[in-house]
Amino acid sequence: MAPVAAFKGGPILGIETSCDETSAAVVDEDGIRSLAIASQDAHAAFGGVVPEIAAREHIRSLDAMVRHAMREAEVGHADIAGVGVTAGPGLVGALLAGVNWAKAYAFARGLPLLGVHHMEGHLFGTALEHESAQPPFIGLLVSGGHTLLLQARAWGSYRLLGQTRDDAAGEAFDKVARRLGLPYPGGPQIQRAAERSAAARGTAGGAAGRFRLPRPMLSRRDLPGDPAYYDMSFSGLKTAVARIAGQLEEEGALADAVDDLAADFQEAVVDVLAEKTRRAVEQTGCRRVVLGGGVARNSRLREGLAERLGSSGELYAPSPRLATDNAAMIAAAARFRLARGERSPWSLNAEAALAFPGLA
Repeated sequence: MAPVAAFKGGPILGIETSCDETSAAVVDEDGIRSLAIASQDAHAAFGGVVPEIAAREHIRSLDAMVRHAMREAEVGHADIAGVGVTAGPGLVGALLAGVNWAKAYAFARGLPLLGVHHMEGHLFGTALEHESAQPPFIGLLVSGGHTLLLQARAWGSYRLLGQTRDDAAGEAFDKVARRLGLPYPGGPQIQRAAERSAAARGTAGGAAGRFRLPRPMLSRRDLPGDPAYYDMSFSGLKTAVARIAGQLEEEGALADAVDDLAADFQEAVVDVLAEKTRRAVEQTGCRRVVLGGGVARNSRLREGLAERLGSSGELYAPSPRLATDNAAMIAAAARFRLARGERSPWSLNAEAALAFPGLA
């Protein structure tokens, strides 16, 4: 094999297989040249992602996704200057499918390889669509597995402000949706139920106000420096919804209350996330806010953040296409790190709990 070529710019092939989306993309200095995403439908019958099925589907789909992405980008194998792949966090079997494919491709062609942290990729995803979504900024990352609030001083240099102490926001959406009898995935179903509730009330959106739900770890007595000032918790909120749902079931009234209960749950999550973000903006003096992760697709979250920030902040949110797990954000993050001389060894492995890079 020829020696690994130095990275001198040019198109990056990105691979993303952290959960149940198989994605390939080509990104260069001008942005996204192509993006292919295949979502797996087989998990809906199980009410959640089945790791073994996810891994098999990635193996089955990856070649086709890469061919599609390269054809759409109008590039050949000789044009690719480097390879970026999600190395974690995520489902380890799913991650291994992408990591092994990317390692084999890069090794065979003598290309530099970069393993990317999935959640850092989400920050780069928003920046691909918004030129002003550049450091310094406050980053709010909300997904099925993670909820992080951080300060980005520069790309690759981050300060952790707060995170969930139990369930991630997306996980809470899925579990509450399941308890209310809504299909998987739960996030979009909760949003649709909340929208039906608002339509029935003739309002633009927000909570129904029918159920008194807690806002965990959100108190006016919190002070900067307190452990709870930025941290979040959604387990108790999920339990509160389950308790109310159980009472309504006993009364035979749950079916008629699902939309209002979903709306009140969604508003509680939005209140917590928006207020924690507002605090970060106020305390750091950093007006720019970058939203990323699968839960960023929730329109009420974007509205709630904009309302809470008001004129004190600038909110940059990804489109639904780049809020979902996708390879374009992975390629963009890899391109940044390859350009500053970073490389992953051929021993690169998938890590289900990969630490966030550059985090202080």
